[in-house]
Amino acid sequence: MAEPSPFLEHKPTTTPGVLAIALLSRDNYQPVTLEQSAGAVDGYAEGVVLNTRFGSFPHSTLLNIPWGSQVPVAASSGFIHILRPTPELWTSSLPHRTQVVYTPDYSYILHRIRARPGTRIIEAGAGSGSFTHASARAVYNGYPTGPADQRGKVFSFEFHEPRYEKMKEEIKGHGLEGVVQITHRDVYQDGFLVDGQSPQATAVFLDVPAPWEALPHLSRRRIKKEGANAGSDDDWKSPLDPEQSVYICTFSPCIEQVTRTVEEMRNLGWTDVDMVEISHKRYNVVRERVGINLPNERGFNQSPADVSEAILRLRDINKRASDYQKSQIQANGQDTGTEMDIDVPPGKAPDGAIGNVYDDEKPWTNGRICHRVEGDIKTHTSYLVFAILPREWDEEAEAAAMAKWPCGKETKTIGSMDKLARKQEKREMLQAKKKVKQDKKNAAVVAQETSASVDAST
Repeated sequence: MAEPSPFLEHKPTTTPGVLAIALLSRDNYQPVTLEQSAGAVDGYAEGVVLNTRFGSFPHSTLLNIPWGSQVPVAASSGFIHILRPTPELWTSSLPHRTQVVYTPDYSYILHRIRARPGTRIIEAGAGSGSFTHASARAVYNGYPTGPADQRGKVFSFEFHEPRYEKMKEEIKGHGLEGVVQITHRDVYQDGFLVDGQSPQATAVFLDVPAPWEALPHLSRRRIKKEGANAGSDDDWKSPLDPEQSVYICTFSPCIEQVTRTVEEMRNLGWTDVDMVEISHKRYNVVRERVGINLPNERGFNQSPADVSEAILRLRDINKRASDYQKSQIQANGQDTGTEMDIDVPPGKAPDGAIGNVYDDEKPWTNGRICHRVEGDIKTHTSYLVFAILPREWDEEAEAAAMAKWPCGKETKTIGSMDKLARKQEKREMLQAKKKVKQDKKNAAVVAQETSASVDAST
C-alpha cells in the first residue's frame, strides 16, 4: 500500500488525507480527516474548514505542522491542539454505534490473550471498532507482501450489515487494510473461516450476545452444538493454529451470560477458565501545601502542619486577645502606655506570631505530594471471561518433544546419577580446583626465585 496507517507508523508532521484528532478541551476530542483544497469549499474562501465552539480552523492551517501543535484562531483567543491518532484517542472520539470497549478493558484483554507482533486474532462483534484498532496496533509487524506472507493480523466479524459497511469504510480510510480483514457473517452459524481458509489464530475475542453459540466453531475438531464429538470430517477446517495453545476472552455484560459461557467452555475442553471485572478510576496527583498562614486558594490547606505550628497559633490567638483587652481599656479612658497597633505587611508576622514559612522558598517545590480519586468513578462495563485451549498432543508431537528434551537421558543432573557417582564427580571437581591453585603457587615461587637470581648476578 502507498502510505502506512497513522495508527501504526506516522510522520513527524501532518499531511493531507491523514486522520487527526482535534483536542478541544479536556476529554473532548473530535476526529477530522485533513484535506488540501485549492479553492472555496461550502462557501469558505479558505477551503475546507473545521468548525468548533472555539472558532473556525481552515485545514490549510492544520497541515504540515508537527503533531501536538497548538493552533490558534486568527481573530480570537481560542485554540485547539492537533494530535496524532492512537487507539486510545480514537476510543475517546469515535462515533458510538454499539457499546464501546474502553482502554482499561482492551489493554488488559490484549495482555491476557498474549497479543504481540505477529499474533493472529479473531474478533467477533466489531461494533464501533475500538478493540479492532487497539488489536491492530498490538499485532502489527509490517504489511504482508503477498498471500504467502503471514504476518500479524486481525480477522474481524460483524453480523449487522450497516455497522459492517461503516467499519469497512473506516478500515480503508485509516490505512489498516492488510492488517485488519473485516467480514460480514453470522458466526453462530457459519463459523470463522475466511474465504474457506483457516486464519490460524492463536487469540480470540468474542463481543457477542451469546458467546456459547460461537464456541463450537472454535475447536480443533467438528463439534455438535450440544458439545458431543461429531466424528472426523475431512472437509472441516479449524480456524485455530494447531501448533500452539489458543487464548480466548469473552465480553459479557450479564452474569447469566458468563454462567452459560463458562459451562460451554468446560464441555469443549477449555482450561484455566477465569472471570475478571475491571473498575476504572483516575487518581489526580497534586502537591498540597499545608500551613495556617497560607492564602485560601486551591492547593492550600489552612491547617497546622505540625504541633509546633499549632502551639504558635494558640500563642498568636492569646496575644490578639490580650491586645483586644488593652484596646478596650484604652477606649474607656484608661491609658496603659502601650504602643499603637502596627499593620503587618502581607506575608510577614509580628514577633511571636506565625509567618509564612514558604516566603523564601520556591513555591512549586513546597508542600507534600498527595493523590485524590476522581469524583466520578466509572463502574461496571462487562465481565471478562478468559480461558486457554491447549494444543492437541499426539504421538508425533511426543516423539518430537522427546528428541528435543530427552527425558531420563540427561547428563550432569542429580536425577540421572546415584550417590556414589555424585561423590566421585564432586571429588574430581575439588581435585581440579586444588591442582589449579597449586600450579599458580608453583609459578609464583619460580618467578620469585628467578627474580632473586637476576638481582644476585647484577
